[in-house]
Amino acid sequence: MMDETASFAPVERIAGDPRSPWLLLCDHASNRLPPDYGDLGLPAAEFERHIAYDIGAAGVTRGLAAALGAPAVMTTWSRLLIDPNRGEDDPTLVMRLSDGAIVPGNRHVDPAERDRRIARFHRPYHDAVANEITAMRARGLVPVILAVHSFTPFWKGVPRPWHAGVLWDRDPRLALPLIAALERDGDLVVGDNEPYLGALKGDTMYRHGTAAGLPHALLEIRQDLIGDPGGIADWVDRLARRLPPLLASEDLRAVRLHGSKADQPG
Repeated sequence: MMDETASFAPVERIAGDPRSPWLLLCDHASNRLPPDYGDLGLPAAEFERHIAYDIGAAGVTRGLAAALGAPAVMTTWSRLLIDPNRGEDDPTLVMRLSDGAIVPGNRHVDPAERDRRIARFHRPYHDAVANEITAMRARGLVPVILAVHSFTPFWKGVPRPWHAGVLWDRDPRLALPLIAALERDGDLVVGDNEPYLGALKGDTMYRHGTAAGLPHALLEIRQDLIGDPGGIADWVDRLARRLPPLLASEDLRAVRLHGSKADQPG
């Protein structure tokens, strides 16, 4: 019988059209844990909350990958185990307390266990992203990276007005056109670096976008809008209509014609 623990793959990769410049990422795709970590001492209900994964983000990523013919790289494990959207030296890489929930299985994580989780889960995900970028560039493409996340409708009892938010740091080439495109729908409140700031050194976008000089953005969608198959389908349709024309924007057309720069603009 196959060892279920040994067979737990840390990355899900969706193959796309080799001509597509889009690369989709989903850092918080799953609420699963490998068998040898059990439930980290948490009740099952905690794994249905945002503390375990980004609700709806995986469905949007898969649907959008199919609609665009884009490759995608996704995690297969819960952010409660280790957060792939943090640098390896970030103090919040392994959370002991998350939105009021104490995580017993993380309470006594020492440097050796932290390193094990990095080597087994965190690093293979980022290696897979880097390998996809390398393969795309070898085909003569400049990858345009979009990371799909989701956020809670309320935070500490306060409603969040945004339907979606686009996070970015120093590179506006994809982020600002994407904000403008979503706002043209007329029925959306779109946050510019809301509900979070996009400048987090060492996170996924910094590592694979900013540091590599590649156009990128992180899209946050409110979870109540993509919490069921109908909402996911609506957002996949919306994004599948709005994203392709962005490649013709002046900045993205220029980078696709002339390649990426080592340094970001601005």
